[in-house]
Amino acid sequence: MDVVVIGLGYVGLPLAREACRAGLRAGGLDRDARVVAGLKAGMSHVDDVSPDEVEHMLRAGFAPSLHEDVLDGARTVVICVPTPLSPEGGPDLTAVRGAAETVARHLEPGTLVVLESTTYPGTTEEVVRPILETSGLVAGEEFHLAFSPERIDPGNPVYGVRNTPKIVGGLTPACASAASSFYGKFVDRVVEAKGTREAEMAKLLENTYRHVNIALVNEMAVFCNELGIDLWDAIDCAATKPFGFQAFRPGPGVGGHCIPIDPNYLSYKVRSLGYPFRFVELAQEINDRMPRYVAERAQQLLNREGRALKGARVLLLGVTYKADIADQRESPARPVARRLARLGADLSFHDPFVTLWEVDGEPVPSAGDDLAAALEASDLAIVLADHAAYDAETLARHARLLFDTRGRTRNVQQDTVELL
Repeated sequence: MDVVVIGLGYVGLPLAREACRAGLRAGGLDRDARVVAGLKAGMSHVDDVSPDEVEHMLRAGFAPSLHEDVLDGARTVVICVPTPLSPEGGPDLTAVRGAAETVARHLEPGTLVVLESTTYPGTTEEVVRPILETSGLVAGEEFHLAFSPERIDPGNPVYGVRNTPKIVGGLTPACASAASSFYGKFVDRVVEAKGTREAEMAKLLENTYRHVNIALVNEMAVFCNELGIDLWDAIDCAATKPFGFQAFRPGPGVGGHCIPIDPNYLSYKVRSLGYPFRFVELAQEINDRMPRYVAERAQQLLNREGRALKGARVLLLGVTYKADIADQRESPARPVARRLARLGADLSFHDPFVTLWEVDGEPVPSAGDDLAAALEASDLAIVLADHAAYDAETLARHARLLFDTRGRTRNVQQDTVELL
């Protein structure tokens, strides 16, 4: 194999697809038997990779496998395994360590090993390198080692693996050159960082920047509501400035694979130096309390209409973490639903991308496919994900009372519609 990707999820599968498109012979290693069986049958479990694309990959020689012998003779190995938060607040590196141990058993001289899993600065050199060197080979001398942060944005129709600049940081300059050469076969622009730690930090900086700025507008949404200020309009006005401002908009919380998780890795590393990373911890506190605030505002809206939240029929619109994808990871819809259920609301949900949904093991009833009928049957509808299917006119016309946390209806002037 020219490349074997370990972890065939939302990062690894698109990477393998681009390698296949570039004419590289790609293999994949995953421990989930259903994922491997599905891929072998031409099915995709990732929003951004279609079944047709999987079929093309298979015809190009793509070999998904449950067995580590797929690594034998691989010129390049890319590790794309998950790094969830540990109970201590840092990254759980169990999967990274396991992948590195697997690679070490099959490592050969001249192989390039790249870690793409998001983690704290120092992981590539301090954790992955020693494990790989149990093979008897020395990193930077007998095999190449690098870190390259994934920059996948699920559902983005414009930017993908090929046209998003790829950062690489090598253990040595030769390692960086090897990684640049590999990614240069299917990525338009490769950017070399000074080293692995700088590449690791770049990823955390990107998402910490977003995390902090989202927290800023989320906190502003709370007091702007009490001041009678339309924050959405203020943001739109500020966004007309052609320099020095980037628009961030409030929401019911933060979700997905990056923003709620990655900044904690950096905070974890900073705490090891003996002091807190106050910006990140404050941002986390603000964003974590948004689902509770959404539930409180929902209660206030119903009270305004002379209706209690307890026993009210509340329709949640969109339970994925972002628009127009099926990905539910860290979706703020769950803590919102949990809070509303505890307050006695009679919940249902509508989402064009989700058929079955549960919270804490309890199924939440689906409102069906007829959005207009679902809106009309509910005492309150709450927009939690701004899917394209939720056009402002339909929402405003059919909802008895609408609480829009995503700004879909920000140009609607109607007493039954309220923005976050």
